[in-house]
Amino acid sequence: MPLEQIVVLAIVQGITEFLPISSSGHLILIPVLTGWPDQGMVTDVMVHVGSLFAVLVYFWRDVISIAGGVADLVRMRWSTRARLAFYIIAATIPAVLMGLALKWFGLIDKLRGIEVVGWNALIFGVVLLIADKVGPRVKKMEDMTFHPAMIIGLAQALALVPGTSRSGITMSAARFLGFERGEAARFSFLLGIPAIAGAGVLEYLEIRSSGNALPPGAVTAAVFTFFSALAAIAFLMALVKRMSFTPFVLYRIFLAGFLLVLAYY
Repeated sequence: MPLEQIVVLAIVQGITEFLPISSSGHLILIPVLTGWPDQGMVTDVMVHVGSLFAVLVYFWRDVISIAGGVADLVRMRWSTRARLAFYIIAATIPAVLMGLALKWFGLIDKLRGIEVVGWNALIFGVVLLIADKVGPRVKKMEDMTFHPAMIIGLAQALALVPGTSRSGITMSAARFLGFERGEAARFSFLLGIPAIAGAGVLEYLEIRSSGNALPPGAVTAAVFTFFSALAAIAFLMALVKRMSFTPFVLYRIFLAGFLLVLAYY
């Protein structure tokens, strides 16, 4: 894989993973627009791993608290941090089950199409707009309970279909449930930690079991992604304190229109 392709993939992944505009959709779009060969799921996972480390660094205080919460769960102590850790673990299960189902039925590659990305960008962009505009939004992460966490987890499972946007659909669910924008984004990012980590581990084990090595440039892509993702997280967390998600919705509508024209005409 040429260096320029690695750099482009890393920058696009780092930015779009945390903005509610679908990272997987953009990664699928790059080969279509550039003529480069599809980078494949392995490289996709590697750039997601770069994003994972960016979340761990930016939210390091929350990560330490969650790790302590896991330790409390092991010791059967139901502390505040143990509750948060439990909610994140439980809310990850729907995405795990959805991923296994898609792989079992061989649907993962079939969903990597421009039409799918285009329609999902449009539909879930409208969902994000409605979620951001309707009703009061006063809850903080300290108000999280089991049922809202599971609803957000079910929403995350939908993001396995390209074009949906993991951050977009989970923040939409959190907004519908009454959480502030910043808190919705924060929980969305923390919820992504086990999902992204799990995908990376499974893909790595599959590569090892098949006797293959990581493709050249995959690790470099992860490193580049880390830095662009870290900047994107800081940008979004600052942005949600000052404005709504409407600009992202408008972008998704534009992207959807472009993709659907490309697909059908």
